[in-house]
Amino acid sequence: MTKSAVSFLGGTLVFYNLDQSAAVPPALKWEKARWRCEACHYPTLQSWLREQGITDRVPRWERLKLVLHDERQPHDYQLAALAAWEQADRRGSIVLPTGAGKTFVAIHAIHRAAASAVIVAPTIDLLHQWYSRLVNAFQTDIGVYYGGEKLVHPLTVTTYHSAGDLIATYGNSFKLIIFDEVHHLPAPSWGETALMSPAPLRLGLTATYPEDYEQTNGRWRVDELIGPIVYSQRIDDLVGERLAEYRTERLRVDLTPDEQRQYDADFAIYAGYFRTRQLQRTHGPRWLFELMRRSAFEVEARRALLARQRLLRLLAGCAGKFAALDRLLREYAHERCLIFTENNAVAYDISRRHLIPALTHETKAAERKHILDGFQAGDYRAIVTSKVLNEGVDVPEAKVAIVLGGTSSAREYIQRLGRVLRKVGNRQAVLFEVIARDTVEESKSRRRQQRQETA
Repeated sequence: MTKSAVSFLGGTLVFYNLDQSAAVPPALKWEKARWRCEACHYPTLQSWLREQGITDRVPRWERLKLVLHDERQPHDYQLAALAAWEQADRRGSIVLPTGAGKTFVAIHAIHRAAASAVIVAPTIDLLHQWYSRLVNAFQTDIGVYYGGEKLVHPLTVTTYHSAGDLIATYGNSFKLIIFDEVHHLPAPSWGETALMSPAPLRLGLTATYPEDYEQTNGRWRVDELIGPIVYSQRIDDLVGERLAEYRTERLRVDLTPDEQRQYDADFAIYAGYFRTRQLQRTHGPRWLFELMRRSAFEVEARRALLARQRLLRLLAGCAGKFAALDRLLREYAHERCLIFTENNAVAYDISRRHLIPALTHETKAAERKHILDGFQAGDYRAIVTSKVLNEGVDVPEAKVAIVLGGTSSAREYIQRLGRVLRKVGNRQAVLFEVIARDTVEESKSRRRQQRQETA
């Protein structure tokens, strides 16, 4: 009698020579004349495989003899995070503020695991950043796998966009899978990457763990894909000793009479729709998604959504914000400043007005490096950006952040604050949030502040 066996195939486990009548765990499904399941079930099936005498052909990962060349010692909270992850069988998420050294923690996790690992990053910029950090830390060949390059080594970095293809082919080559900025993982297509991987060791990294409503309605739950939160620290827990002391200020500006008339007209259309349909009561935190869904087939919903877009564009570039920015740049002429806007058009407008470089998703890699290097060297005293510096990318030292708009999410707010919290001596960081008075910006900013105070 031929012995039963299990192999990894395209993100699944496939069982051979195992009868349809066999008693199998619930995860297995009979499809195409064989028992199969998603590869993520591999760790929980191992004891059953041994009991049944099934030949295990799944693991192709290697044990690595890694030498850590980074001689910096982890902080106490970083050691605590590593210990918590290890006590949870090396499965789960670590939540640390931007600037608190999540990448450094992950490098030590890789070193301790001493096994082949894949790191999944949200952008190509972060892929290259991880590549550099890993090369410097371990001084060994590091693989990169994305649209422009596909080179696989025992330590490999990929993007969320390319991870599915990598895991489908090489998923059983990695014992440890790390998801950087893990709040992206609930997205339907990206969560499937975690399902396809047989890796028994899993680590998520983020400064802003996704809310419950971001993990429902067709989106994956992070704890089900990689494990629960095993360690968490808030910004205020680390300020002083590990992160820079900081203060935040909200500067309120008035709309001009013409801006106010335009705002009132569009707000009446927008609010009139979601209030009469009671979307906030019926759909809770996801009411805006419902408005967007309806706009695809309902004329009034489309009209309301367009009105919302117009008023947000108006608020992003209103005259009062430009005047406030002028004053702040004069007041902090001796400091390096990061300016965050809500859209590219405003970023480019500010760039022209003040002759400072703009970083957007349209900025090419070489130009982006030139700008950040120039900012580090002091050639540029300020950078204006829309979204690209919100997360992940290492930004040179800056102690002033100016956010033109109060409609950013709590996640964006924390990410932007984190850009100026890297500790440099005893210097204090400051974040200015410039918002239009008596508008949706002010109400959203107030709600976010109340949630932060009660968190």
